[in-house]
Amino acid sequence: MKKYLQKITVGALILCFLCTGCASKSRVHHSMDTAMGTIINQTIYVSGGMGTAETISGEILSCIETLEKEQLSWRLESSLLYQVNASAGSSEAFPLGSLLGEVLEQCKKVYAASDGAFDFSIGRVARLWNIDEWAAVNGDGESISFVPPTDAQLAEALAFVGGDRSVVEGEYVRLPKGMQLDLGAVGKGIALDEIKKLLEQREEVTGAVISVGGSILTYGSKPEGGTWNVGIVNPHDTAQSLGTLRLTGQWCISTSGDYERFIEVDGIRYHHILDPRTGHPADSGIRSVTILTKDGLLSDALSTACFVLGVEEGLALAEQFQAQALLVDTQGDIHMTTGMEQYFYLSNSEK
Repeated sequence: MKKYLQKITVGALILCFLCTGCASKSRVHHSMDTAMGTIINQTIYVSGGMGTAETISGEILSCIETLEKEQLSWRLESSLLYQVNASAGSSEAFPLGSLLGEVLEQCKKVYAASDGAFDFSIGRVARLWNIDEWAAVNGDGESISFVPPTDAQLAEALAFVGGDRSVVEGEYVRLPKGMQLDLGAVGKGIALDEIKKLLEQREEVTGAVISVGGSILTYGSKPEGGTWNVGIVNPHDTAQSLGTLRLTGQWCISTSGDYERFIEVDGIRYHHILDPRTGHPADSGIRSVTILTKDGLLSDALSTACFVLGVEEGLALAEQFQAQALLVDTQGDIHMTTGMEQYFYLSNSEK
């Protein structure tokens, strides 16, 4: 009765930097750190010296750490989200501030459009699955003690789930008693949006690719020209690349895959992408979803929602938000929005 965990630390996307040399006046800085419980990869091109690039890289890392500590964590008492959850059931609306207020407004839009396939109020259900503990264990076959929640436990938790029951009015929110918000599905995308704002304020930055786990921001351009090349992992063989997105300028890319975090108990495999309507890991015939948009939060939210919905409804939802999507099903077949075809190049393809 062994229980195993696999953790893909690079997330669903592999960064492919094809830099053969930089223009004489440009400098490039590479770094790898950890924040938000994931790996942060940065490649930053600047017109100034290396000290400038290193400073900006430090500012980005600090931005991510501050975002988690002060805004998005459900477990840190210093976080605004923690305080929002603590206010559930109060007759008084809780003040959010502009950032979290805007985040919840956007989350509600995706919740409504997806008929609840993406739900930011899934906190009580997520805690039952104890997904954060899975992520904290190295993927080396180490056993952990985990018992899947019972149907009765899930039914009790689901009674407190439903994004439409939260009331968001500008910079204020009111939660019904027992509801717990969880922004884990969009936290990395939110980080990309905040990083983008930071880069836009630094004129010396000519280009960058920032990876926050499986969510990636491309910005500006490479000094030698050409495209940013972002490889998509093959969910049926994670050692291989399915293909490459060739992009220019600013984009946000998010991937949700059932291979990223999972656990096996008594021969049954459970992954981390939960269906808010059932409380169980989503079973829609999908192995991975990659979303391409200009907006980080939206790319994250849609990758989760499309995974839960399946091929037909998922593609329709992406198109509703004018986003591009690539879905890989359990048979290994690839399904794309029409617009994605101009960016995606299949491995070993001469397209």
